[in-house]
Amino acid sequence: MDFTAPADKYDRFMGRYTRTLAPRLADAAGVSGGMRVLDVGCGPGGLTDVLAARVGEQNVAAIDPAPQFAQACGARHPAADVRVGVAEELPWDDDAFDATLSSLVIAFMRDPDRGVREMARVTRPGGTVAACMWDIPGGGMTMLSTFWAAVRELDPGATGERARPGVSEGDIGERMRRADLRDVIEGTLEATADYADFDDFWEPFTFAVGPAGEYLAALAPDRRARLREALRAKLPAAGPFTLTARAWYARGTVPDGA
Repeated sequence: MDFTAPADKYDRFMGRYTRTLAPRLADAAGVSGGMRVLDVGCGPGGLTDVLAARVGEQNVAAIDPAPQFAQACGARHPAADVRVGVAEELPWDDDAFDATLSSLVIAFMRDPDRGVREMARVTRPGGTVAACMWDIPGGGMTMLSTFWAAVRELDPGATGERARPGVSEGDIGERMRRADLRDVIEGTLEATADYADFDDFWEPFTFAVGPAGEYLAALAPDRRARLREALRAKLPAAGPFTLTARAWYARGTVPDGA
């Protein structure tokens, strides 16, 4: 799917989770000083921020198919090599990076297996490929699971995001094995996000970001109002609250001669 919302709207919707998720993915990938790294599907730059802080932005490359996201990421990191493009056709040479990472993107690749193979291609032998995606079927991403639970109360046939690539346990790791990556390690990463109140939770859904936002945007006003009230009943009635989120991740090593 295409992301057309402005970068600041995406940050209000999902970027607030990246602040805690991105450092954990970078840790899982072993990113440290002296490495050259690539962020595939960088969005406005949440993971890029972490990578740049660890290795220096001049050692970071990033790519996103949404021009407004790539522009925002490049503005935040002018010394980084930020481009517009897709995971399935990465515009870098073979063996260009020590580590290639992708956060919350594999579910939206048009061809995830090809995307993983491309991530492996641009990573040097012995280097690391790592990716993560929210646990949707298991309800690990509380914000989205709460939204879709409310949706299904009003629209039992709604499928939500449960069938997307990467959202189920083992999916990312299996794609890495199919890409001939070695020593694949799998696990979970935890993240949190703070909300000032229910309105702070609800408003980002109205920005039409991602499948949930697009579903909401397509509803008639009366059904949208009913969904809002169904969601309100599932969350704290007043004041600030914090939601947790769980992502599946996998990392693999590029073999010699890949």
